Amino acid sequence: MKSNSYFETIKVIDGKALHMAYHQKRYERVLNAFGIKEVKNLEEQIKAPEIGLYRCRLVYTPHANVPIIISYHTYKKRVVNSLKLIFNNEINYAQKSTFREDLEAFYSKRDGCDDVLIIKNLLVTDTTIANIAFYSNGQWITPKEPLLKGTTRERLLDEGKIVETEIKVSQLRSFSKVALLNAMIDFEILEKCEFLI
Repeated sequence: MKSNSYFETIKVIDGKALHMAYHQKRYERVLNAFGIKEVKNLEEQIKAPEIGLYRCRLVYTPHANVPIIISYHTYKKRVVNSLKLIFNNEINYAQKSTFREDLEAFYSKRDGCDDVLIIKNLLVTDTTIANIAFYSNGQWITPKEPLLKGTTRERLLDEGKIVETEIKVSQLRSFSKVALLNAMIDFEILEKCEFLI
């Protein structure tokens, strides 16, 4: 792993951090992968502003006794109506690492589109900031092998609102609806979405 630090993006509304069980679970999973058993309760670390919508960024390292760094940012949603397809079979972003140089490089190649959609081994994965889902045959489907298993994706799978399956790049234009999902936007159905090569 290239990075020595990891982060969680947490939606905070009027002082309340949302869906913390899923953020806690992912945080613990990362630390456990490094053999660290001592974990903090993330919700107890958050002292958010009591009024308004904020993006809480919580950065931690897989080392004992290193403080968690927490910052709060006013949130401005990124509008997405077009996605540039980026083909790359080597990209690996299985953990929410602060090392995002590969993703940032892909984003810089969006050629006027709002974001990119990363295709790995001819299968759809993620955009640079969100998991993705498509409406097909009466249900919402999401890639079985995303770059990152997001907390919102995991929650919606648990709730039965989406199902996972392999999605080939050749299927993209056959879907009637597209949605993006992450901690800040939850599940947002796009009004329109163009896929550009």
